[in-house]
Amino acid sequence: MKNFGRRRTISVIVAAILVTAAALVAARFDARPASLGASERIAQKQLQFESQGTENGGAGGEAAEFATASQQFIEARTAPGIVAPGAYSAAFAELTGLSAAGGSWSDVTKVPYDADDPDYRDYYSNSSGGSGLVTGRITGLAADGSGHVYAAAADGGVWRSSTGGGNWTPIADSLPTLSSGDLQLASDGSLWYASGEANTGGTSFVGSGVYRLANPATGTFSPADRVGGTELESTTINSIRFTGTKVWVATLRGVWSHALGNYPAPWTLSFAPNPAYLPASVAQYAQDQSTAAQYGTGSTSSETNAPYKNIANDVAIDPKNPKHILAAIGWRSGDTYNGFYETTNDGASWTKINPTGGLDATDIGNVSFAFSKQGDTLYAINQSPRKLNSLGAQNTYLDGVYVSKTGSLTGPWNKIASSDKLSSHGSALKGVFGQGYSPGIQSWYNQLIIVDPANANHVYVGLEEVYETTDGGSNWTTVGPYWNFYFSCWAPDALYPPDGGPNRCPQTTHPDQHSIAVGSYQGKQYVFVGNDGGIYRRPLNGQVNGNGNGTDWQSLNDGSIDALQFYAVGIGKVAGADGSRPDLTSGDGVLVSGGLQDNGGSLLRPGAAKMVSNFGGDGGDVLVDPNDGCNIVQEYVFLSMSVTQTCANPGPDHPNAFLDLSQSTTFKVGPPDINARFIAPFAADAENIDNWVAGGNSLWLQSKGFAIRSGSEWTKAYTFGGGAAPARVATALAYSGSKIVAGWCGQCNNNGFTRGLVIGTKNAQGAWTWTQTVPPYQGGGAAATQLPNRYIGGVAVDPSNSNHLVVVMNGFNRRFTEGPGADVGHVFESTDGGTTWTNADGNFPDVPSSSVKVLGDGSLVVGTDLGMVYRAAGSTTWQRLGTNFPVTVVLDVELGPDNNIYAATHGRGIWRIASPAPAAAAKRR
Repeated sequence: MKNFGRRRTISVIVAAILVTAAALVAARFDARPASLGASERIAQKQLQFESQGTENGGAGGEAAEFATASQQFIEARTAPGIVAPGAYSAAFAELTGLSAAGGSWSDVTKVPYDADDPDYRDYYSNSSGGSGLVTGRITGLAADGSGHVYAAAADGGVWRSSTGGGNWTPIADSLPTLSSGDLQLASDGSLWYASGEANTGGTSFVGSGVYRLANPATGTFSPADRVGGTELESTTINSIRFTGTKVWVATLRGVWSHALGNYPAPWTLSFAPNPAYLPASVAQYAQDQSTAAQYGTGSTSSETNAPYKNIANDVAIDPKNPKHILAAIGWRSGDTYNGFYETTNDGASWTKINPTGGLDATDIGNVSFAFSKQGDTLYAINQSPRKLNSLGAQNTYLDGVYVSKTGSLTGPWNKIASSDKLSSHGSALKGVFGQGYSPGIQSWYNQLIIVDPANANHVYVGLEEVYETTDGGSNWTTVGPYWNFYFSCWAPDALYPPDGGPNRCPQTTHPDQHSIAVGSYQGKQYVFVGNDGGIYRRPLNGQVNGNGNGTDWQSLNDGSIDALQFYAVGIGKVAGADGSRPDLTSGDGVLVSGGLQDNGGSLLRPGAAKMVSNFGGDGGDVLVDPNDGCNIVQEYVFLSMSVTQTCANPGPDHPNAFLDLSQSTTFKVGPPDINARFIAPFAADAENIDNWVAGGNSLWLQSKGFAIRSGSEWTKAYTFGGGAAPARVATALAYSGSKIVAGWCGQCNNNGFTRGLVIGTKNAQGAWTWTQTVPPYQGGGAAATQLPNRYIGGVAVDPSNSNHLVVVMNGFNRRFTEGPGADVGHVFESTDGGTTWTNADGNFPDVPSSSVKVLGDGSLVVGTDLGMVYRAAGSTTWQRLGTNFPVTVVLDVELGPDNNIYAATHGRGIWRIASPAPAAAAKRR
């Protein structure tokens, strides 16, 4: 959720690169981008930063947005309470126990995804930034000395390469979850996989525990490989570390340990600073059952802030003493329990340490540790809660990088890198963006550190960029800059690998670093980094240019790994000149577009050799004309919408392939709704593609379709109400003919969560009437009750019968959701336009659900956090839809004009399957 989002909030740029308003306009409409001078080029990108999305302003605005996204994504699965252990195992068992219907799914996007395609170089794209081929976020990496590399994708499971990176094979697809925390190789050669991504980011999912694969070079994970029981279910895991006798993990719910061997035995909770906030079923796992009382009974586990009270960010094992374990514990925004902790007796007791020297014990946030191999030197990255809580006044949330030359947690600690120091040699952040952003602006989300096993003074640090020191921190180089824009070596026609000789910028990594490992291939040592764009490598002791940037990075995202994190998918036919555009000349008869976390908007003609990125930053919801796949609306975030009618392929008569559709400039045509959710919904009328609805705190309508050119062309049709704080906001939309259905929440977090529906009905004269309700339904007994007090993930209108409405609920049923009104039920159905409702669950698994589609014959398909579920027309029994589908999160389901069902997953790309229902008669016009 970054790339262009971070810069779009900046309202000023350093005077040296300012140009006149006339030059800005000329730069925007120059049909020959290769001819732009440096100032025009910079102004062009700056105009994009300021216009691509809402202006919530202030330094660090994008990091604040990401925090908002984090809260909203978690709300959908937890509100009105927290999720207890056992939820995912139970859901997995229920889902896999369903019979299968239909054929086999195919991975549409398992092709190289080119972020630097020269034919899609509109200034709304990232193209020519230097990331090359990309995939989704990589949260764990491990590598051995014989060319085996293992990568854990944020919600895509574990992948193996036997060639030092590339030629990837998934090896964890049979597990109950593919959400990934850490990945580590043990001394016996086994591979340990901690599920549950722990980045506290907006798209992190909890997991189902820790798994151990004894033979990772050839084997695959299975549910039988789980270590322990359900103790670590429904949580996230930051790191895995080993002593000679135990394995230690840092989790959202404290520090846990497990003896090596006897792997079915339960995990032991070794330390939690605030155990009363743990769910009661977790708190019982004390280090010694005779002292279990000290771990509480979960008496405050239902409080809104409970998930933030026991966060362990990292653990480290002292190489000189395996019974000496360090823990960095604390919430990124600060709390009284934040700090450094250690045990010297193998976890029997823990002590909070007051660090000495330059590290402020009262300002410890998200922390990563790294020992030298001998244990004589200890490094740490510290994020500052104090800075994070001063959003408008800070250009970074990094406190600094520190070293303890004694190897002691007490110190003394010396600061060896500040944000300013890291940006002083080769950074693409400081200076370019004025005072808006500096290294560490997202240090609560992305940070890593590793020490060269052969040299205690050789250290890699990852924040948004990758930094390297070879002298213990006296000097740093930015070996992996954020991107190549603004460097003197950049050129608008740059290709990657460089095609212009030594004066061109080398390839860099994608931004936002999360994982790192050192391994060998064919006798040469490499460092591997994982970030929001996938996996990159360079020699451990690599080369740099005069700017301090690495010249030897290689993207390992060759298309065999599909870890792409889609929010949405849209499908349209190849029509007119569409098939003559670059990269669209071959393949089948449709074009597929998607919106991705931190990887923009994608465009693919299935069967083509690669997929291209035609939109930069984040891509949110997407709308595609089913009759012409080059008519695309791409959301950035918060209903910031851009439209193209050329697939965003620039040309002489359309140099700006995307038009920005938000309200604040003449080029913006999204509705001016400042309260929309981070990924806000919009939809087109199933009967008339020119009619659109968008949802924030209000519902907005427009009827010009893809010809819209101004935000003033939207009409506010209905306001949910709920006050300014918190405002009610749309969570899901559906539109067909005379019917609109909108799900809303407000307040949307655990503290007073509420939800409901708005149903709009259009009469013969074209006037809309609106009904807002939390509808009662008949289910579970004779008495009618209201929809469960959980997040409404998806709504649908039957295209053949506008009185047939469907709602699907996110979260788990009350068995696992500890909160008021959680109740039971995931699928609710009305056949009278929303007047009466029925619980249609039947044998539907207890799994969070985010999307639903009614097919032409009235059958239903539902996207859940663990895959796809189907109910045939006239049936009350649910089945798994198809075979070969990964156990991952489905955020959007759409029916293409080719009568294939497309599922946008948030970690394993876009998949499709032939619809089991016959194609409906076309109603669109």
